[in-house]
Amino acid sequence: MPSVLVVDDDRTILLLAQKALSPIADVVTVETAQAGLDALKKGSFDAVLLDIQLPDRSGLAAYCEIREIDSKLPVIFMTIEAASNTAIEAMQLGAFDYLAKPLAVDPLRDLVDKAIEQRKLTSVPVALSADEGKPSDSSELFIGRSKAMLDVFKDIGRVSKQDVPILIRGESGTGKELVARALFQYSHRYEGPFLAVNCAALPDNLLESELFGHEKGAFTGAESRRIGKFEQCNGGTLFLDEIGDMAPSVQAKVLRVLQDQRFERVGGNNELTTDVRIIAATNRPLEQMVEDGDYREDLLYRLNGVTIELPPLRDRKDDVKLLIQHFLRQAKVELKKPALEGLAPDTLELLTAYDWPGNVRQLRAVIRRCVLDASMSVIFSDVLPKEIQRLDPNNVDTSAKPSNSPENGAGLPALVKRLLAEKSSNIYAESMEYMERYVLVEVLKATEGNQSQAAEALGITRGKLRDRINSYGIVLESGVSMQGDV
Repeated sequence: MPSVLVVDDDRTILLLAQKALSPIADVVTVETAQAGLDALKKGSFDAVLLDIQLPDRSGLAAYCEIREIDSKLPVIFMTIEAASNTAIEAMQLGAFDYLAKPLAVDPLRDLVDKAIEQRKLTSVPVALSADEGKPSDSSELFIGRSKAMLDVFKDIGRVSKQDVPILIRGESGTGKELVARALFQYSHRYEGPFLAVNCAALPDNLLESELFGHEKGAFTGAESRRIGKFEQCNGGTLFLDEIGDMAPSVQAKVLRVLQDQRFERVGGNNELTTDVRIIAATNRPLEQMVEDGDYREDLLYRLNGVTIELPPLRDRKDDVKLLIQHFLRQAKVELKKPALEGLAPDTLELLTAYDWPGNVRQLRAVIRRCVLDASMSVIFSDVLPKEIQRLDPNNVDTSAKPSNSPENGAGLPALVKRLLAEKSSNIYAESMEYMERYVLVEVLKATEGNQSQAAEALGITRGKLRDRINSYGIVLESGVSMQGDV
């Protein structure tokens, strides 16, 4: 049976914890921090409940010593005011969680149960380590070994030294700017400037000024001459992101630069020359836009000297694990989580099964958030976004059940009649149990077996839901079902 250490100088709290937790764990209670540290050195525990205010030292100081004894032991702080500065500081130190006094039995039991469960899981080898290899100093590192990405690398190698316009196409978040920077770094212009402009981020008049510059007095607010990106980037590479959002008036001027490397500043009469290689990127259907009259056909042909297609992440699933590991190493260093070991097996399974509509950018954001939210040395699936948790491998079988099955709720009248015929003295309890099982099964079906979502919908804790699932024999392996009928 798991064991829990409770450290508090309030005997009422110790008695409450003893009674509340005894059904799920062996409970050892002590009244001072030193007694708690001595107990930890002598025995093995699965969780610790620690008061912040203790007679012989601060609970925060005691926590630091506990970490030296066992860095993986989940410690739950107890505090009179959950929003106090000390509670916040406790979480910053790496506490598992904290509870506000006076303690409520159900939240206490559920939280300790969760801590015990995660303590057990930390003994299982991580599915993906955060320490393998060395973190790269460059955030622009390409990660990928799939055939689709190898084709991209080959394309970069073939055209990087060729002075031709390049159009990079792909969904948002696939890394189009990384391809542009790689093309620049491997080109003969690598010693020149590299500038990037997001065409969708600027209004039309400002985009024109940003690209070509303007003369003093060219428009309201133009108090001095401005040098545009085409002049600044002379001898280098200009990356035009979201090229499909460029206004027709700006398209015409960009076309001229592509044709003969000549342009004029906004409000100017002098023709200027430049030597710029243009790399463009878009996630929009330019051919359809040409047919609709929203984009210049001649500009599309000029931009499309060479096209590099970036695959979405769902089409390069072999790379997901490599990307996770890379972002995990980065986040561990950047977010200062030295104790982080890696991902639990179920967490890795869910991450690799997800389709990632936001592609690599979304994956990186999710990994960073998981590292930030993780309270243990291992990242468990409960910190994943809900849309990823829905991919729980315990798929729900929603096929119809026989009409007399308790899962359909249709057998309640027959149950009551049978109990009446048997002159049962427990009709109410058995009927309530029947209805509770029916509700649990229906909610688990609706949430596709996801226990976190089901508990939230039911208004109960996840620990209580697990208890009900076990006691009622609800099976989640190949669909939500019951072990036998009433």
